Amino acid sequence: MYKFKEESMKVPTYIWSQEGGIEQGAIDQIKNASSLPFAFHHTVLCPDGHFGYGAPIGGILATQNVIVPNFVGVDIGCGMLAVRTNITNLDIDKLKDILGNIRKVIPVGFNKHQKRQSEGLMPISAKDYKIVAREYDNALLSLGTLGGGNHFIEIQKDSDGFIWIMIHSGSRNLGKQVADYYNKLAIELNNKWYTSVPKSYDLAFLPIDRKEGFNYMEEMGYCVEYAYANRKLMLSRILNIFDDFLSYSINKNEVINIAHNYAKKEFHFGQDVVVHRKGATLAESGTIGIIPGSQGSHSYIVKGRGNKDSFNSCSHGAGRKMGRKEAERTLNLNNEIEDLNRRGILHAIRNVNDLDEAPGAYKDISIVMENQKDLVDIVVELTPLAVIKG
Repeated sequence: MYKFKEESMKVPTYIWSQEGGIEQGAIDQIKNASSLPFAFHHTVLCPDGHFGYGAPIGGILATQNVIVPNFVGVDIGCGMLAVRTNITNLDIDKLKDILGNIRKVIPVGFNKHQKRQSEGLMPISAKDYKIVAREYDNALLSLGTLGGGNHFIEIQKDSDGFIWIMIHSGSRNLGKQVADYYNKLAIELNNKWYTSVPKSYDLAFLPIDRKEGFNYMEEMGYCVEYAYANRKLMLSRILNIFDDFLSYSINKNEVINIAHNYAKKEFHFGQDVVVHRKGATLAESGTIGIIPGSQGSHSYIVKGRGNKDSFNSCSHGAGRKMGRKEAERTLNLNNEIEDLNRRGILHAIRNVNDLDEAPGAYKDISIVMENQKDLVDIVVELTPLAVIKG
């Protein structure tokens, strides 16, 4: 980890990487966040950090009395869910059948269910939430769907030979609608208030003691719970498919769930603050979390070390080392496919358009983990067997 503070920055930034290990675009974005008049104590960039919309992925910002919708992002509550089964023997033919059946019951990409899912699976009543209420029917169609981009379902094996199921997904279009509405509202209000925050930062804010900020916090919280409900429903349907092919058991009390796009009121360095985590996860002392790699590399179950300098946080994954278009232009399709085939992974790389999610588009997860060994301890190392991508 290294620190720096330039004259224009209100607070320093702490970066969990070697110098030069994170792209300049992400560095510039965290510098912008560090220059905000309400930034508190310092900002953080995790080792998976890379350029994002408005704020860097892997960025952490603590603020006093305000919330910044764009430092949460559009996929509010996006996160990970994982569970270990007691299965130790899963042959390739059964694995292929399981994947085929998962694809039949879990829509991916922009696809939704044809019928509304049960309201009993949703979080608490949404009638008091303006945007959630407006999007509620659509959210019922999207519940239990994977989405696109870097979202995935993986079947994995740990070092003791047990099979795990891991899911990466978020709040689907519901979170985007909430994010877009409140970010636009924040921009309008900031213009009205003649705020000193430069428009070029794209980090408009809402005071949390005003109704606009309060309402965003409430709707954001709903989206976090919806994203968890989304992952839980997918897991339930995946386990039903496993039940058709295998005898298994899981301990439902050991299902791990953790979000990595949200903001929350917390106490740090003697002050009540709002901690924004955009592509970063909670790593309080003893907290069990999930740090996935790419579809060709290890993922990790981790235990937080409660490092106060990171605001008790860690990375949310390996992080991109190149943008989607750059990956499609520069990566070799045959090489990426051959590498995954050589490792015996049932993967999702078929054509050039899939290269944006190829392993070569991501950072080396082993280096990312080495750079944050003061943030988390590795509990379980997982090896991918099969992948479904959004």
